[in-house]
Amino acid sequence: MQRIIIALISGLIFGAGLVISEMVNPTKVQDFLDLFGNWDSSLAFVMGGAVAVTLVTSRFILKRKTPIFAERFYMAVKTSIDGRLVLGASLFGLGWGLSGYCPGPGILNAMINPAEAVVFLPALIIGGWIGQRYSA
Repeated sequence: MQRIIIALISGLIFGAGLVISEMVNPTKVQDFLDLFGNWDSSLAFVMGGAVAVTLVTSRFILKRKTPIFAERFYMAVKTSIDGRLVLGASLFGLGWGLSGYCPGPGILNAMINPAEAVVFLPALIIGGWIGQRYSA
């Protein structure tokens, strides 16, 4: 039960951060990606803050033998860049740029503005299914 409560609190904090930073606003995201047009640099501060927190905390977290609320750490073991990674990252970036949503903000925005999520959510589900089907 404790893990569920911690997951709920973490999800609420993450969702609040997405709303406060306006990551759920596709126009704001698209303006951030439009470097040579109506560029909005404010999301760079959101990403910079996330990177800074990760850099400061990860060294302490990874010194532990196990996470506090899990049996083990789940770390990427593959370190090479291959065609599948490039294809997947390109498809993710293309979808993010066209829709203005990545999965977290897109799912959250589906609750805020369901009419906009009509296309995004099925595409997310189908893309996830294709990724699972053809993953190694």
